Amino acid sequence: MADFSFSDDHELQNLNAQVLTDPEEFEHWEKLVRAAEAQEGGLNRNSSPQAIAATRDVYDRFLAHFPLFFGYWKKYADIEFSIAGTEAAEMVYERGIASISTSVDLWANYCGFKAETNHDIDMIRELFERGADSVGLDFLAAPFWDKYLEFEERLEAHDRMFAILERIVVIPMHAYARYFERYRALARQQPIQRLAPQDVTERLRSNVAREAGSKLRNTAETERELRSQLDAYHMELFQRTQDETTKRWTFEQEVKRPYFHVNPLDEAQLENWRKYLDFEEGEGDYIRTKFLYERCLVTTANYDEFWFRYARWMQGQGSEKEQEVRTIYQRASCFFVPISQPAIRIQYSMYEEAVGNQTIAADVLEAVLMVLPSHFEAIIALANLQRRQHGHEAALGVLQRYRDSYETTMYVKGALVGESARLVADCKGQVEEARKIFRTQSAGLQDCSIFWMKWFFFEVGQPIRNEEQQAQHYQRVKGVYDAMRESSQLARSTMKEITGYYLAYLCERGPTDAMKELIEVDRQVNGPPTVQQGMERFIDDGKMGDTASLSNGLAGAPMQVGMGMQGGGVHGMS
Repeated sequence: MADFSFSDDHELQNLNAQVLTDPEEFEHWEKLVRAAEAQEGGLNRNSSPQAIAATRDVYDRFLAHFPLFFGYWKKYADIEFSIAGTEAAEMVYERGIASISTSVDLWANYCGFKAETNHDIDMIRELFERGADSVGLDFLAAPFWDKYLEFEERLEAHDRMFAILERIVVIPMHAYARYFERYRALARQQPIQRLAPQDVTERLRSNVAREAGSKLRNTAETERELRSQLDAYHMELFQRTQDETTKRWTFEQEVKRPYFHVNPLDEAQLENWRKYLDFEEGEGDYIRTKFLYERCLVTTANYDEFWFRYARWMQGQGSEKEQEVRTIYQRASCFFVPISQPAIRIQYSMYEEAVGNQTIAADVLEAVLMVLPSHFEAIIALANLQRRQHGHEAALGVLQRYRDSYETTMYVKGALVGESARLVADCKGQVEEARKIFRTQSAGLQDCSIFWMKWFFFEVGQPIRNEEQQAQHYQRVKGVYDAMRESSQLARSTMKEITGYYLAYLCERGPTDAMKELIEVDRQVNGPPTVQQGMERFIDDGKMGDTASLSNGLAGAPMQVGMGMQGGGVHGMS
């Protein structure tokens, strides 16, 4: 970590302290980087070792946090070149393209730098080819391809230039027409065998001979006619490329921000990426679709929606893509999607379990809970994993561990009590043991709404087989409701909401005299303050209750509306 104690620049020290306090704030980093670069009048070979080391550390920390800012990789490489030379700069460039391999600008800068500072032609060409594999399909790849062609032109390697153009002219991109004109001009200087695949050339040669018939032609005339037909063949290629470019232009013109930034994208941008991916997937070209996903995920790196989509699409390409799918999940989980959005990590855990890596699956969830110890879905996912792999007792152990943890919020504690009871009842068949869990935990959860909701709907959800059981069922549901009214410390709006569900229960499943109780409870809870009874003990939170389930205080929806409280959401126990 950077140590600025050697410097008497208080602003630099303050900026570093701000970054340490709030590492997610981009503006703090931006100011710190600028201040570090400006030390001692600007870094160079003669700068103090302390200033150089501190600046390197700032850049390393900044780019570890925001690896998709290609411009800063370029600036870092420039600084290293000025203070340590070519090799140090190349190491930064290599780190940069490993972090953002689809950056046309970064590849163009790196290749240009290599061409200027290295005299090994083969090594430079090898780097350009790596770049072509990484960004050659980009709709705006012209800066890179121009740099490659410029390099070969300096060497007067016209054959290589033609080979590069031969690759470019079939790629849908913004500058397709300019490259085709250059390709067509160079084609006039190339031998016929270089102008098309051998089977195409032979077919066209046969066409020329057939059209000539019995007329004798000299070699020059034959070649002229063959070149004319090859030019027509090239025009067909051009038309296909033009058509493919036009198809994509609809989406490309709506890409307003093709680079990463911490500021959120507007919905129109997100929708455009969705439609663009739909289109490219529909075209069925694996390489182009994969490349578009990689481009998209530079811009939308912080949106788990697109990581989910990429992983699912890759999974759909066949079982041999297991490692590619894993890499997508790891990139999303470890680098880009904030830990505050752990859904992608939970999905990654499920994927690892699905392919037989149960230990890794558990480790992923444990890692989430180290940072978010009260995240309900992650706890339930871990408990479910343990139940599937090691049985019900292992799952109950997980639930109890987090239920008893001082780091777990009261709301989540209440939800976990409900999940523990439901697991005992549904999976072990021990309904009385489940009721015991609710009873023993109620004293410490008097003000926890989710606890009371889950207890209430646990009893509502118990099966009924005859009239005798119906009577017992009613008494148990009433018992939980009465306990709520007598001892809980809930908000008044919550009490009214649960009362609405209880009144619905009385309507749908109550005994013969249920309406007598309904009218009385309704008066006590929903009447004006002068006739209410027992409501003064509940906290007035200023809310009116759940109007979706209540109508003038009475039940406005069937019990099924509230039965969802029994489960744990998408990751609920089962």
